[in-house]
Amino acid sequence: MQDRLQQRYDQLQAEYEAGQQMLDDLEQRQAELRQTMLRINGAMQVLEELLQGEEESQDDGAVSLEEAEEIVGE
Repeated sequence: MQDRLQQRYDQLQAEYEAGQQMLDDLEQRQAELRQTMLRINGAMQVLEELLQGEEESQDDGAVSLEEAEEIVGE
């Protein structure tokens, strides 16, 4: 009886440690994903500001980069 209890305890302990390792891995992946999303969000904000600036430039009669390339022939 004692041996069976010890075997079951050892089995449960191994399962617990495996579960803990999986949880640690998931938390690491979550942190990495949050960092990636923050970088993407920052890049989107920069591009949004650039797009708004280009729209304002076009409203002022300025030539956009695309228009300048067409004029130059590139």
